[in-house]
Amino acid sequence: MKEFETAFEASYAPTEEDFRTAAAKAAGVPLGKIAEVRLLRRSIDARSRKILRRYRLAAYLQGEVPPVTASYSLSQDVSQKPPVIVIGAGPAGLFAALRLICSGRRPIILERGKNVHERKYDIAAISRTGCLNPDSNYCFGEGGAGTFSDGKLYTRSNKRGDVGAVLKTFTDFGADPMIRIDAHPHIGSDRLPAIVEAMRSHIVECGGEYHFSSRVTDLQQTPGGGWKVLCDNGSVFEAPEVILATGHSASDIYRLFMRKGWAVEAKGFALGVRAEHPQEHIDRAQYHGPRMPWLPAAEYSLVEQVDGRGVFSFCMCPGGILVPSSTEPGTVVTNGMSNSRRNSRWANAGIVTSVEPEDVPGGPEAMLDFREEVERRCYEVSASFCAPAQRMTDFVKSRRGKSVVSALPRTSYAPGAFATDLNEVLPDFVADRLRKAFPAFDRKLRGYYTSEALLLAVESRTSSPVRLPRDPQTLQHIDLQNLYPCGEGAGYSGGIVSSAIDGIRAAERICNILPY
Repeated sequence: MKEFETAFEASYAPTEEDFRTAAAKAAGVPLGKIAEVRLLRRSIDARSRKILRRYRLAAYLQGEVPPVTASYSLSQDVSQKPPVIVIGAGPAGLFAALRLICSGRRPIILERGKNVHERKYDIAAISRTGCLNPDSNYCFGEGGAGTFSDGKLYTRSNKRGDVGAVLKTFTDFGADPMIRIDAHPHIGSDRLPAIVEAMRSHIVECGGEYHFSSRVTDLQQTPGGGWKVLCDNGSVFEAPEVILATGHSASDIYRLFMRKGWAVEAKGFALGVRAEHPQEHIDRAQYHGPRMPWLPAAEYSLVEQVDGRGVFSFCMCPGGILVPSSTEPGTVVTNGMSNSRRNSRWANAGIVTSVEPEDVPGGPEAMLDFREEVERRCYEVSASFCAPAQRMTDFVKSRRGKSVVSALPRTSYAPGAFATDLNEVLPDFVADRLRKAFPAFDRKLRGYYTSEALLLAVESRTSSPVRLPRDPQTLQHIDLQNLYPCGEGAGYSGGIVSSAIDGIRAAERICNILPY
């Protein structure tokens, strides 16, 4: 097998014959010796005005057997097998359940929110009527926060698990096969719900269980070392093991642990704003001119060190829209998403800075309170889900006591934007860093710092502000036998793929499968 890279102008769609010819040249063999060429990765290279698509390929010679990519879509009847309770139906919980089935265990999935179809109506109601269901919204419900937040699958978690197997599993349940080779794979919020439903159907057909609208209110250890799980609807479930995959917004679970005296640690997270530009601005900056029809909506990734801390872009959504991601009444939280075509007129990204435990003394509860306080302050500005907003240039020029608030440009944020000085809304140390970062970003991406860019507050759900500490080998909570915290909610992942991998690892420890 020979891995190699080749490139073509972005306007040209290479054929199988083009790849075979490049493979023969790279391997130094006649064309007839090439048995198969596999596309491993493709990406856009816009570093010069001649924009290229780069392809990484693997060439297999006659007699060589290409490897088979693993998947977690194995079907088998586990209806009579020992149960494992999985709390949360986001990517960590879903992939934990799939992995349990592969290993002959029966997953019982408890999800506080609704199924993905019913969840759509609750999400629409936030913008249409201002009505928020605390258990069914952009963060909570089947599929987790990622289902209606773009479906980006880019990760750097290769050392922790088999990323290829996660992507292959998504394609087995209906995702576009190109996610397996794109440098920044993306499913889209319009397609991901059907994939999540297909995963659920598979789990149920294999004998697993789903229980929606079942918010966990208590966890109790049983005399035999197992667990009893109590839900708000009166349901009670018992199993030898529990996988806790509740997501980064499950503050009630963290506070439950604190009340019981179980270990919870404060950890750093990131907080800031959503920056929304006309997509055309980002296209021109990245492609050195107007975007051609054969090019995707341009992305960006920015980072700057300010006063010893990082300010960086997060969850960049080209051709996307902004969405309200609050999970509690009386709070405003913003997030971004894109559909599969990424064809809106806007580009948005979280621009955030790190908030460390030393910034908020008082331990894990203080970190949770800090996040909630900022979110409530944003709601108080307009007494609605309208987001406090300000033009980027006005925000940078403004100081407390010297407000600059111009009329706002159009925004994709459906509840609307409320003009205010964000320096009065954000914590001082956050606002100070952001003001310094935006002009610096312009030196890296010309035109980024502009009056046509709108900032909306607050982007606060980048990750969990606390961690549920676990043994690095067994993955069990350090105080609690047979309880396995995993995913973003436990503080051990960030994003769909890394959360899926963490859920898989928890399932494998339960089934006594050795780590990679």
